[in-house]
Amino acid sequence: MLELRHLRSLLAIAETGRINAAAQTVHLTPSALSHQLRALEDHYGMLLMLRDARGLRFTPAGERLLALARHMIEAQTAAERDLQRIQGDTSGSLRLVLECHTCFEWLMPVLDAFRQRWPDVEIDLVSGFHRDPLTLLSKDKADVVIGARRGTGRSWATLPLFRFEILLALPPGHALAARRSVRAQDLQGETLITYPAPDEHIDLIREVLQPAGIQLARRTAELTIAILQLVASRRGVAALPNWALKPSIDSGYVVARRIGVRGLWSELHATVPRELAQRSYVHDLVEMARHSVATHLDGVQLL
Repeated sequence: MLELRHLRSLLAIAETGRINAAAQTVHLTPSALSHQLRALEDHYGMLLMLRDARGLRFTPAGERLLALARHMIEAQTAAERDLQRIQGDTSGSLRLVLECHTCFEWLMPVLDAFRQRWPDVEIDLVSGFHRDPLTLLSKDKADVVIGARRGTGRSWATLPLFRFEILLALPPGHALAARRSVRAQDLQGETLITYPAPDEHIDLIREVLQPAGIQLARRTAELTIAILQLVASRRGVAALPNWALKPSIDSGYVVARRIGVRGLWSELHATVPRELAQRSYVHDLVEMARHSVATHLDGVQLL
């Protein structure tokens, strides 16, 4: 009765925390995934997870099967990787471009683990700011672009990573900190601190301020820590991913508020040349990234 597909479903639920998101991950409808879960519970005669105010929660029985799932999927991945090595699909190079400046925080541990798994694949980060990083793929100056925009056209393949919320960072005691969420009009007169990127690459400007006809004074900094220092020093406000803000929020260095009632959300994808998308180590890199962020970053949703 217990099959590998069941274990993959349990892992997806654990990583996403939601039936709908997990169903997308394993390419099922939410009702089909719920039916699969009920079938497992009927087979073993016990509940595998509960739903409470905090969301889905695994029971002790569910945790035991989840531990099995992690062991089995890791063993399967290792076996498939060894088969690829036997076949000879083990060497190459990956030149990465990061459109998302804050990606370094979660990507570096992934790359360290990737180098251990694929020692014959050379990883390099393409440095510098690139106004249109996707063009580097067509010019053969990069192999992978990690960013919010999806590559279009038959020559590229887009591999989904995750969805995340962008929050407004404020200094402690700021007047807007008394609000549960901040509207575009509330930001009139503020200085916006951003990375040195064009307006169309900054979600707050493109999705919130420009539609409202609002233009703010702007100051730039290349490093996340520099942006946060400027915010804490009351030099302005900033819009950053939730995971990038969490350490500073926890320490009381800054406070954060939702942008709009429903929040401002963005996505990350890995875009690669279509022929490169067939290489096993490319898919392994993407899956390692998805697993790592689902395990270590709060508030993300796998795509």
